[in-house]
Amino acid sequence: MSSIKTKLAVMNFLEFAVWGAYLTCMGNYLGKAGMGGEIAWFYAIQGIVSIFMPTIMGIIADKFIQPQRMLGICHFFAGAAMIALCVLGLLEAEPNKTLFISIYTFSVAFYMPTLALSNTTAFTILRNNRYDTVKDFPPIRVLGTVGFIVTMWLVNCMTWQDGHLGFTLGPNDYKFQYTCMQFLVSGILSLVLCAYCFTLPQCKLVKKEKKQTLAEQFGLDAFKLFKQRRMAMFFIFSMLLGMSLQITNGFAGPFLTSFKGSAIPEIAESFAANNATMLVSISQISEALCILLIPFFLRRFGIKTVMLVAMTAWVFRFGLFGVGSPTYPGVILFFLSCIVYGVAFDFFNVSGGLYVDKECGQSIKASAQGLFMLMTNGLGATIGTLSAGAIVNHYCHWENNYLVGDWETTWLIFAAYALVVAILFFLLFKDNKTRTPDGLDSAEDADNEPDGYINAKA
Repeated sequence: MSSIKTKLAVMNFLEFAVWGAYLTCMGNYLGKAGMGGEIAWFYAIQGIVSIFMPTIMGIIADKFIQPQRMLGICHFFAGAAMIALCVLGLLEAEPNKTLFISIYTFSVAFYMPTLALSNTTAFTILRNNRYDTVKDFPPIRVLGTVGFIVTMWLVNCMTWQDGHLGFTLGPNDYKFQYTCMQFLVSGILSLVLCAYCFTLPQCKLVKKEKKQTLAEQFGLDAFKLFKQRRMAMFFIFSMLLGMSLQITNGFAGPFLTSFKGSAIPEIAESFAANNATMLVSISQISEALCILLIPFFLRRFGIKTVMLVAMTAWVFRFGLFGVGSPTYPGVILFFLSCIVYGVAFDFFNVSGGLYVDKECGQSIKASAQGLFMLMTNGLGATIGTLSAGAIVNHYCHWENNYLVGDWETTWLIFAAYALVVAILFFLLFKDNKTRTPDGLDSAEDADNEPDGYINAKA
């Protein structure tokens, strides 16, 4: 791997390592800190800020500050706020709820735009050095998933007790996955990435020849795609499926950890109950592998079939959690649930992005991607997380720092929802079957587009 690509790989590794430190295990700490009832809101906040903050930071990066520097600035504020959360948690077992949520909101408001800024930085640097973004970016992006997994494992095993740092897979209430120390890991990594960003090659600002309208700057011109029935249906179902995205991020950890409160020693001391974050990390390992399968499946089967596979995978993701258990043989179902997550997430998120790129004109490609993210990670994830929180709080309750209750019914409700969405998608969505065998809409875009990502071959 060249020096340029190595630098970008390190950037991606750190970018997602920052997120992996707390995203899947934050619920465990919130429950202990007296904020278990607000878990859904903490994850919904990520969706809410994703509606407008990436656009604002993107405009600044387009016009005033080079994207790699903007990436570093955002990580400085996000990381500092994460460290502040850790300090609050260390000072009080149950921190002031309003202050804690406010600082958390400030942190994610600056972190969420970095997901787009890191891509912009990578694409720009690769193009400036005459690399093929389609060919050379995926291996770089996979390192991001590796970074996410590494920090998940770290916070799963690391302990801080009586001034001593330790590592264990066994039962220990001082693991970072249960404490505010997870935020410290995230914050330190964010500050490291902040400094690292200023060592990256420059991404010089490009002066736009055509003055953009306010609607174009904020990506509002992409809404005209709703005039096309097929695209309108696609975006609506993207929102409906996006409602599933944050459910397991928010509640898989508290669900698996709840078995620690069992009166049966075999269950309370099981690997799954004491290493929830590590178990969930199998989802990210599966995700990294499934990224490599997407081009083949899209070429061979087309977007409708691929999306249906993703929706079916969501059914199994939730359903297997509902019928599994932390001891053998039920724990196998937990492992299978984590394995199918890669299909559920990548076949929807990544394939959907490629589909939007292929279906939209050159002038609104960026705006259309923004609309796709708005419908999925913005509106969809926000509505879904809050709805899931209401269902979880109805069937489950916090008892002795564990979220216990009728988890089976809860997960099966989520599975039923995913199944209904899949059936409706099968009945209502019509894929475009008139495209050329190489997946390109016209000769005009042929030089700039990867071969055959979207088309379903006859």
